[in-house]
Amino acid sequence: MTLLSREERTSQQTQEQSALNRYLKRMSIREQHLMDLQTKTPFEVDTPERVAFRKNLIQREYSISKEQIFLENDIMPFKYLAKGTEAGKSVCRVVIREEGGGILGYGSGFLVTPNLLLTNNHVLESFETASISSAQFDYEEDIQFQEFRLAPDVFFMTDAQLDFTLVAVQEQSTTGKHIGDYGYLPLVKQTGKILIGEYVSVIQHPNGEPKAVVLRENKLIDVLDHYIHYTADTYFGSSGSPVFNDNWMVVGLHHAGVPDPNHPGKYIANEGVRISRILEYIERESGGLRIEQKNLLDHIATSIAPNHPLENDLEEAAPFSLERFEGFTGYDPAFLGDGQKVVPHPKLRSDLANDVAKQSNGEYILPYTHFSIVMSKSRRLAYYTVVNIDGKQLRDQRRVNWRFDPRIDQRYQCGNELYKNNNLDKGHLVRRRDPIWGNNTQQANEDTFHFTNCSPQHKDFNQSQNLWLGLEDYLLNHVQNNKQEASVFTGPVFRENDIVYRGVKIPEEFWKVAVVVKDDGELSATAYLVSQKQFMNDLEANVPGAFKTFQVKVSLIEGLTGLDFGSLRNYDPLERIESTIGHLIENEQDIRL
Repeated sequence: MTLLSREERTSQQTQEQSALNRYLKRMSIREQHLMDLQTKTPFEVDTPERVAFRKNLIQREYSISKEQIFLENDIMPFKYLAKGTEAGKSVCRVVIREEGGGILGYGSGFLVTPNLLLTNNHVLESFETASISSAQFDYEEDIQFQEFRLAPDVFFMTDAQLDFTLVAVQEQSTTGKHIGDYGYLPLVKQTGKILIGEYVSVIQHPNGEPKAVVLRENKLIDVLDHYIHYTADTYFGSSGSPVFNDNWMVVGLHHAGVPDPNHPGKYIANEGVRISRILEYIERESGGLRIEQKNLLDHIATSIAPNHPLENDLEEAAPFSLERFEGFTGYDPAFLGDGQKVVPHPKLRSDLANDVAKQSNGEYILPYTHFSIVMSKSRRLAYYTVVNIDGKQLRDQRRVNWRFDPRIDQRYQCGNELYKNNNLDKGHLVRRRDPIWGNNTQQANEDTFHFTNCSPQHKDFNQSQNLWLGLEDYLLNHVQNNKQEASVFTGPVFRENDIVYRGVKIPEEFWKVAVVVKDDGELSATAYLVSQKQFMNDLEANVPGAFKTFQVKVSLIEGLTGLDFGSLRNYDPLERIESTIGHLIENEQDIRL
């Protein structure tokens, strides 16, 4: 923190002195242990169980990630940077105010659920302080920050010993932006998320200045019962920052420096509170909370990081009841407007129509919240999915477990048996975030986690930060109309010679057809194709490779899939270029609308 009152400065100095006492005690224990190797180690070390858990967490990451952790190789996957940028969205500057609105100082904090913020107790010591303080997101160079008031009346929990405060944040900023736009950092309860000697990264607001990060020469040096010690550059204002491992999992809550007893003003280490201990405290104290407060804590402690590759190995959830789906209308063809802006479902070629999986009522279109799916019986995957996207209302929800759709026979759906212990991910066809808008966001999120909405995708394809995954965002952000709405069709390309794995033919290519309304009021329909063929040689081994996204003609997608999109081809800019079959998209500027 910065600019603190005498009382608050004393609180921080107390934390630092306690950290120093713990550090010196550990040094004494280590020295005694070295003198008597027969004595059992009285402090936590990297036990075989911790090492096994850590290896398990990264078993499906790039092989160089394993080398970095276990062989001290400093080469990192390039996507490490993109994942860090995504993680940093949830980190904010905490503005500590006094009665009357004056600024007492600054700290850091981060969202751990869609609307709960974690920071230090010595940053927000009391309900009263939190009620007049705020959180500033996007406080970065050349970016207009968004300020959100805190809402301790909705939720407030704090503990001085573990030096944490968990507080609710109001849903809208002072300029109307939604807190859900900043995501959150999932917390994992198990120990063993980082080993001694691994690097840590700290995203912070040092001295209350714009967001910064420390990446290297910052190692974990000790693990205590409730704390971790590490070397890293932090300053006043960094209190409340998340401490990450190399997979951008939160392993600690930074709270104090360890002052050098021989050199006043200097520090010999930093100390963070272990996330596992904070979660244990929250679990113990949640019994006395109101029902609505308990709901805010639902799944705050995850058994595995929701965005981690191992999410595909989680147990499947029980199917919903058939009654849940009553009244579902799914994709709305008139979503973009009436008349010529109506975008109907594609027609299926006769052989495809005979292969669709039907519900008991004879209907073959499966309606969900804001999207629909048509399934192939023979391939056990979707022929296509189609979703309505409202870019102005998109929200984030926590990932859940996958489940079968009870409306069609399970034998026409691929479950967990296809995805376990290999490099295949359950790749969302309807992107998880796209239908999460409007009133039923939780329901929409759950709907995207049906096995009907996933297709086997190699992990390096599914998890990479690439233009294919960002096409919807690009179209919504760059088509200059007030609605910022789109309808997007997505599906696999089925070929007879697709590789057969565990009894399922694995698609090598995927396609999209995106429809938006341009600023002149006309429709634009653009089609895209991407291949994962280079990864298909060995689905149980890491096979480095790259893939490319092409913008192609809508008519080409029709030829590849047997789907008839009707008049949509008339709104495709590539259809008017006679000699063009498609072109490589290397950045957003290559897209032709």
